[in-house]
Amino acid sequence: MAENSPVNQADAGHEVRTYFVRGRNALVARAAFGELFVDYFLHNGEQRIDVAEAHAELFKRALAGFVLHCASRPWNEMTAWTLHFQEPLLNIFLTGDNETGAVTGRVFAEGVREMESNLFYADVVRPRQPKRRSTTGFAGGDPLAAVEAFYRQSEQRPVRFFQIAEEEFVMVSSHPDCDAAWFDALTVDAVRALDRTETLALMERRIYRWHCGCNQPRMMEVLAPTMREDPEGLFGGEVKIEIRCPRCGARHVITREAMEAFVAEINTDKKNDGNREGREEREGGK
Repeated sequence: MAENSPVNQADAGHEVRTYFVRGRNALVARAAFGELFVDYFLHNGEQRIDVAEAHAELFKRALAGFVLHCASRPWNEMTAWTLHFQEPLLNIFLTGDNETGAVTGRVFAEGVREMESNLFYADVVRPRQPKRRSTTGFAGGDPLAAVEAFYRQSEQRPVRFFQIAEEEFVMVSSHPDCDAAWFDALTVDAVRALDRTETLALMERRIYRWHCGCNQPRMMEVLAPTMREDPEGLFGGEVKIEIRCPRCGARHVITREAMEAFVAEINTDKKNDGNREGREEREGGK
């Protein structure tokens, strides 16, 4: 399997801090997202991705909630969310790897299938464990309200989000024996003042970067089955085609010559693997 392009560790990235609120049994995750939002818009510009302004604003809120969620989760976890909205009809996709701090995603506004209601899909992958998926419904058009509904239904504990500045967001999540009255009464002003009114114990500083890792070998791997079965249908007489990454929307131009060489190499590797397994079986039977 082709490998993703690695995260550039020289990139300073964007810091998310998590705190434990002593005496309240709650976790606070907070960050300023201005620079990460800029990275998202720069990516769209470089890849010629046109996103309506209203959809981009929804994506920004979803991205903030997603990163704060990831920062509160185990280090060895990979997460992917899909938020399906009926009004406006669109999907927001997000994915992140806590080991590398890579996060990426995109808006799908064309060819989105209508469904009976808004739906939230969450996929979680950990090493040596099967992928876990949960699906929940939610009401309204706010991505952060959708995440709060996901926590209530799938995580079985409440979480609240607060936008305390233009591009600064805070997530407060309930832990066992949380002070429920305090939690429920929180307001934007109260969250802004947490440093003065509560005892916060710093837990972690995590760094996240806008990064997908998609590259040409990865895209050719996606196209390989179709190339083997119907190369003419894939290229339609053209010497090259353009494919967009399903995760981040990045453009990749694939030539037919490169695709033919890639498939031939796969076939050769499979043949060699088969010959080696057959030889080992014969030698083991002697």
